[in-house]
Amino acid sequence: MAFTSFSLDPSLLKAISKSSYNEPTEIQKQSIPLILAKHDVMARAQTGTGKTAAFALPILQNLLLTKPAKTELRVLVLTPTRELAQQVYKSFCHYGEYTSINMGIAYGGVSTKQQILDIKQGIDVLIATPGRLLDLLHTKSVSLDKINVLVFDEADRMLDMGFKDEIERITQQLPKTKQTLLFSATFADEIYRMSKNMLINPKIIEIDEKNKAAEDVEQLVYGVDADRKRELTSFLIGSKNWKQVLVFTRTKQCADDLAKEMTKDGVKSVAIHGDKSQGAREKALLEFKEGKVRALIATDVAARGIDIKGLAHVINYELPYNAEDYVHRIGRTARAGNSGLAVSLVSVDEEWLLTAIEELLDIRLLQQWLPGYEPDLTKNLKSVKRSINKKNARKDALSGGAKTKARKPNTRNRRG
Repeated sequence: MAFTSFSLDPSLLKAISKSSYNEPTEIQKQSIPLILAKHDVMARAQTGTGKTAAFALPILQNLLLTKPAKTELRVLVLTPTRELAQQVYKSFCHYGEYTSINMGIAYGGVSTKQQILDIKQGIDVLIATPGRLLDLLHTKSVSLDKINVLVFDEADRMLDMGFKDEIERITQQLPKTKQTLLFSATFADEIYRMSKNMLINPKIIEIDEKNKAAEDVEQLVYGVDADRKRELTSFLIGSKNWKQVLVFTRTKQCADDLAKEMTKDGVKSVAIHGDKSQGAREKALLEFKEGKVRALIATDVAARGIDIKGLAHVINYELPYNAEDYVHRIGRTARAGNSGLAVSLVSVDEEWLLTAIEELLDIRLLQQWLPGYEPDLTKNLKSVKRSINKKNARKDALSGGAKTKARKPNTRNRRG
């Protein structure tokens, strides 16, 4: 099957040909005809399977067929992060390179001046993060009155990051009649609840088994003491001469500290997370892509939207609290038909997180020990005993009085 079978405009086919794409991916094969036919679509597929082109190409095609004499904003694409907004914007610009369709972008962390200027000069498509879009709406710098296509890209991450209220406020300012497209790497129950309120008789597309890790990713798990993780990370990168490694942490502070210590180890590293300015994030990502730094230390939030061609190695320095984030993390590698390696460093207090991941994937990830970095079993046994003693002491303290319902630990992924 070729892209020509979709009857796309020659200008779009020219841009596709320039990208050296041979044939559409499965998500593109199923999505493009439905979007061209103006259906609402709810689609799930693994990262790296071409989701952006799956909605960008038919949207551009429909714009070409119905372009009015006056340029007006008709397509809104919402993304959870600045990095993803930039990635989607570049894709739209690339596919629309040989058309007269104008694209705009709006995200936080930078001045609104240029973004407002671009909007006033006239755009057909706006890619935006929810927070910055609300800022522009508040100052009446943008109008959504003519929107006829709304896209939620990475909808699961948008909800995880707490954008539910922002999304509701934005949709209240949109026309009731429009085409709505929801694309996501995973479908959680909250996504289905959201779809019921925002999509009308949507066509459901699910590519590959739910919560399945990419087949071309080799997954390794090393048991190691928490206080030796940094040492092992630097050793793996240095001894195996890995040139480009994406390292995930759970918190911003850990990302900053790890980047500093690994640089001292001789592995030039830089951190990227939500507290970094947009300029700093763009600089870090550019240096990583150009090979000026070997390791990019990222939190889950900042990493959403990062697309590094040929990225072969991912390290889970800390396992995520949300098991589904593990699938997304390792999906940063083995993209576009390439293979990749995902290494997870697991300390004794993270065993429960590994179990949650195994249950989600319905596979067993066997742990191994790297010679010289074996866990200190005596220390770990003492740690486990202390934990058990604390639990027993708490039970004894409560036994003489009213029973207290234990609070369920918060295992949601923290915003980075």
